[in-house]
Amino acid sequence: MLEGKTGVVFGVANNHSLAWSITKALDSAGAGLAISCQGERFINKIQKLTAEHLKNKPLLLACDVQDEQQIARLYEQIDAAFGRLDFLVHSIAFASREDLEGTFLQTSRDGFRLAMEISVYSLLAVTRLAIPLMREGGSIITLTYLGSRRFMPHYNVMGVAKAALESAVRYLAGELGPQGIRVNALSAGPVNTLSARGIRDFSSFLHTAAAKAPLQRNISGEEVGDATLFLCSDLSRGITGEIIYVDAGFHITGT
Repeated sequence: MLEGKTGVVFGVANNHSLAWSITKALDSAGAGLAISCQGERFINKIQKLTAEHLKNKPLLLACDVQDEQQIARLYEQIDAAFGRLDFLVHSIAFASREDLEGTFLQTSRDGFRLAMEISVYSLLAVTRLAIPLMREGGSIITLTYLGSRRFMPHYNVMGVAKAALESAVRYLAGELGPQGIRVNALSAGPVNTLSARGIRDFSSFLHTAAAKAPLQRNISGEEVGDATLFLCSDLSRGITGEIIYVDAGFHITGT
């Protein structure tokens, strides 16, 4: 489905992350990939993963999305390697542990700013420099969660950040549509990743979601990867500005 297409995946941290499941799905579909991780300390770990599990050797790049110069260097390297981009996957989110363990009301000013900068503004930062490489149009996908629209205990400032992220998707879709660039978000159900385990009582919510979802189960990272593959492919060429749920139907239950 992606033969001849190239893209970049931001946010691969380990083999449990959704970004890794997405990477495997895109690689299996024949895409040429650049993979960005947070810093040099992740490179060796990701390099081993890619060597063992991917069909095609990706371009591995370290990038702190809070640093505009690092973002610029990343795109210079992508341009040199591929000369173009067809899709971008943004799988980046962060909030301080203390802002997830306490109450939302007690979120610190610095903690709020940090969560918004890394989880929301980073989408704008990495998209802005990708546009010149999407000369024939493209697809941009980010990851969100139902806590953007509902109160979810212990999700706190991250829920507010995801709400802002979904709004950013709509504004970017409206602005970039004339250039043939689509922008969408996948709202994934709970998956047992390392980052998800940082949310208090996550394991009990995982059980609750499986019990209440129409499909009577939790989702897998592979299902998120397949949905991302669809949005990166020409099969989704008429879809933009959408929040697409991959949560076994949990979002329709009203619970």
